[in-house]
Order: sequence, then C-alpha cells, then structure tokens
Amino acid sequence: MTDLNKHIVYFIGIGGIGMSALARWFKAKGHEVLGYDRTPTVLTGLLQEEGIDVHFDDSIENIPTDSNPDNTLVIFTPAVPKEHQQLNYFLNNGFTVKKRSQVLGDISRNYYTVAVAGTHGKTTTSSMIAHLLHFAGIDTAAFLGGIATNFNSNLLIGQTDKAIAVVEADEFDRSFLQLTPNIEVVTSTDPDHLDIYGDTEHMHESFRMFVGQLSKPGHLLVSSSVDPSVVTEDALVYGLENATITASNIRATDRYIFDFTDGDVTIKDVELGLPGFHNTENAIAAMKVALLLGVEPDTVKKGVASYAGVKRRFEYVLRDGIIYIDDYAHHPEELRSFLSSVKVMYPEKVIKVIFQPHLYSRTNDFKDGFARSLDIADEVILMDIYPARELPIPGVTSEMIGGLMATPVKVMSREEIIEDLKNNKPEVLATLGAGDIDKLVPEIKDVLIKSYMS
Repeated sequence: MTDLNKHIVYFIGIGGIGMSALARWFKAKGHEVLGYDRTPTVLTGLLQEEGIDVHFDDSIENIPTDSNPDNTLVIFTPAVPKEHQQLNYFLNNGFTVKKRSQVLGDISRNYYTVAVAGTHGKTTTSSMIAHLLHFAGIDTAAFLGGIATNFNSNLLIGQTDKAIAVVEADEFDRSFLQLTPNIEVVTSTDPDHLDIYGDTEHMHESFRMFVGQLSKPGHLLVSSSVDPSVVTEDALVYGLENATITASNIRATDRYIFDFTDGDVTIKDVELGLPGFHNTENAIAAMKVALLLGVEPDTVKKGVASYAGVKRRFEYVLRDGIIYIDDYAHHPEELRSFLSSVKVMYPEKVIKVIFQPHLYSRTNDFKDGFARSLDIADEVILMDIYPARELPIPGVTSEMIGGLMATPVKVMSREEIIEDLKNNKPEVLATLGAGDIDKLVPEIKDVLIKSYMS
C-alpha cells in the first residue's frame, strides 16, 4: 500500500488554505479524513459541513483508536510547533508523517503539472490558469492557495488520471522543491521569508533549484521582474515591460482592458474583471500557459473575461457610493502594486488603508519598504502585528512602520477602528493583510452601509 492509498488521512493544521485543499482531495477520493487545528475558522466550519471531523484540542485522545502505522497517513504543516503532542505521538510510534508539500509532490507526479511559484502573485495566477483550462473544457485538477470565486473552492478534482494539475509552488520552508513540474511559472522573487532563508541570495538559490527541477521537455515562464539569476536561456519572459509576452494599450477602469501579444499571436481587447496592473501581468502568464496547452486564442479571451478572481484578492466588498476593497497583500511589493492600481482607478478620491502587518520578522526585515508603499495612500491605520507562528521580537511593533511614514498614520485597536469609521466616512477604503484582519470585514461593511445610508 502506498502512502496515498492509506485509508485514514490525519491532518495537523487542517484549517490552513493549502492543507484544507489536500483534505478535500483525500475526502473526494474516498479516504477517512480528520484532523486538528488551533482555532475554529470559517474554513474549518466548511470542512466540518463537508463531513470532515475537525477538533481543536491537541490531545492524543482525539486520534482515532483504529489508527495505526499501516492504515494512516499523517500530514502536517511546518507552522505546527515542535512540541505538538499529536505530532510527536505519530513521530514516535512509526506512523508515516509527511509535510503538506511532500504529499502535494506525491500527488502531482501522477499528473502533467503546471506549478506557479513566486513571493507574490502565485494564487491569482494559478487560479486563473485553472479557470482558463476548465473553461476550455480541459480536464483539470487544481490545488490553490485561496478560494477561487469561480469554483467557490481551493480545489478542483480532476476527472481522470489524464487531468492537468495546477498547483501553487510555495517557497516557504523550501516547499516547492518537492515538485517536478512540466510547466513552471515564476511570478516574482522579491525578498521574503528571510526568517527561513537568512538572506535574499539563499532565497534566490532555492528559486534556481526549483527552476532546475523542471521536467524535460518543459516550459519555463518568468516575469521580467524576477532576479536575472533565475532566468534560463530558454525561459519565456512575460511582463508589462522588457518582455516578449506582454500587454499593451491598457485601459484602466473597474475592469482592465488590454491587447495581449506573444510573437505572431495577438489577442485584442482582453477584458479582465480583476483590476490592477499586477493582475494584468498575472493574466498574461495565465494566458500564455493556456495557449501552450492548446487553448484557442478566442477561448482564452472569453475565459479571462469570465474569471471572477480569488477571495481577498482585490475583492470588492462595497462599490456603490463608498468603495471598499479587501486584499491579502502582506508584502511591501504587494502593497505598492495594490495601492498604485487603486490610485489610477480613483485619482480624485481620498484613499484610506487599514493594514495589519504579518509576522514580526517580516515587519522588521521590510519596515522601510512597508512605509514607502503605505505612503501611497492618503490615510493609514495600522493594527498590531499578527504573530502567526512567531514569538514577539523586542522593539518590533507596528509603530516602527508608522514612524518611517510621511502619510498621516495611527495605530488602532479593532474597537477604535470601528469607532473611527463611524465618525469618518471614507471615500475609498482598503483592508490589507494576511492575518485575521478578514474577521473585521463584515463589521466594517455593516458600519459603512449604515454610514452611507444616514
């Protein structure tokens, strides 16, 4: 019996976006799926509704009594602390214990695989590729790092073993080195996860290793913005500048309209409902992958027009009267791309941002970049840092970013933010961050609706 055929699959950290996609995949394949997470979330609630047993107590008693090394595969996320009781029980009792990335690698080797890597842009690009293939009637499996609106899921189940798999290739913890794709897309190599890599050069080294794992024959697509050391001689370069695969005649409204060009292939007046110059670049990459896989240009154009985005990626919460957008942006370059696009779309309006920094280490490493990007906005509210897997670093606070900014900035609690929005109706508001700021969105939406109606 191979690991993928074991009847029971137990997840430690089942509520993560990547972990939950795997849990759903195993459930769909007929396995008994259950697992642990630290706290209940909307995502764990959905898993429970789908028949997956999720508990929130790190106790060995929650492990099924009929579970044994012969019938159980254990999958964990690297974010789980080393002292986790269940994890150590499995490790000490002969169970097969694998990281999420290892299992994703095992699954993807059974398919022709498209892998999308990058420090930002990979969720939108991979979901768009999956959508274009699915729209074209191509049998597609997809493991995504966000909830694709078109599928209302982070997972597509391929119908046959001939399906094309689209996966996010995550650089965190060097996870993407478990993959051997047939097509690779590298969207960006801006410094990130320096708590793992130590410095930018070691991060770039991992991207070079990822590129080196491309199956032959294969195709490598790289953004014109990536570090040159990652670009091979046969790479296909895409982007808005210095690229052979590009977009021109870009018209920016609430939809972005552009002309796609790739050598002799031109697709005019492509309509992208997901705003932003960075998303236009993501679309170029997705379109090229679809063309490589035999999708006709007219079908590609129609597919892009029907793409509805990913939850928390330039997601409009309100757009009638008050403009309210929620986005996952948590890296300085993501913030810069997002805010620059919003400025172009709403040049006459005052743009107010609520930002929750994610990780003490990232805040410390990129405080200057965060300050420069946030200065694009007209008003900024900073929340306290979301720690995720980290312990506090002395002296590293949200005030550190605020002290470097020229734009008016305040650090506020959740309660203070709601009170501020009651008293100061914004023209354009954005909530940004990868922590738990999304839990504020319904309350903020309610406050803005009441404010607009009054």
